[in-house]
Amino acid sequence: MTEHGKPVVPTNAALDEWQPLRGLTRARIGLGRSGNAQRTTDVLAFQAAHAQARDAVHAPLDVQGMERQLHGAPCLHVQSRAADRATYLRRPDLGRRLCEDSLHMLRKEEWDVVFVAADGLSSIATQTNAIPFFQAMQPLLRGWRIAPLVIATQSRVAIGDEIAQAMGARLVVMMIGERPGLSVADSLGIYLTYAPYVGCPDSLRNCLSNIHAHGMTIPVGASKLAWLMQEAERLGLTGVGLKDAAPDKVLGKNTLSLHDKDTDA
Repeated sequence: MTEHGKPVVPTNAALDEWQPLRGLTRARIGLGRSGNAQRTTDVLAFQAAHAQARDAVHAPLDVQGMERQLHGAPCLHVQSRAADRATYLRRPDLGRRLCEDSLHMLRKEEWDVVFVAADGLSSIATQTNAIPFFQAMQPLLRGWRIAPLVIATQSRVAIGDEIAQAMGARLVVMMIGERPGLSVADSLGIYLTYAPYVGCPDSLRNCLSNIHAHGMTIPVGASKLAWLMQEAERLGLTGVGLKDAAPDKVLGKNTLSLHDKDTDA
């Protein structure tokens, strides 16, 4: 209907008062309804998110693509004892240990830290964020002996302990795809462990989680990790004894540089 050639808006038209809040979170809040059912747009969005989460779990990690991102920097490719994705999902224990061929491939030297990029439960997260995060750490770790990057497939967090032990690294940084949800399917987790060993409990690790485009940014995550690594070297530990008390300036525009790393720690 029109009045004087202009459309008439019904006075009982429902305004979407939730829209401003939706701009602050990726959670599904204030969903509308059509009669007794959800709106078609919300149902389709939910189904799309579910499909993305499944793809994140099952898609294989493109190891060659990650190697190309390194632009010739050295790296190694290892695999867990889980022969395929189905076995990996059914047997978490196999994802925590290296297969024999991979174990024999690693050579023991003296490294301050080894970075491991593992597919975990979201290969998409690792594919998207691991190499940029590793590269962001390089200027923050000048003076550190950094082992070649290790790309691990069908892997869980604890596989980093065996990798570090086999390579002689004092610290291991596990960059691993986190379990995808229905709001984020490409979230990367970072696990830092000092003096790792096979059977190391999770209480001896520090974790930075939710590293993705809508969560913790790579520059902030890299600065926080650099601070934690410096403290781990100073204290000789990680885990419950190392609190994330990074000063605000570490997370600002001025990134933390570790030129004065204490090599006697």
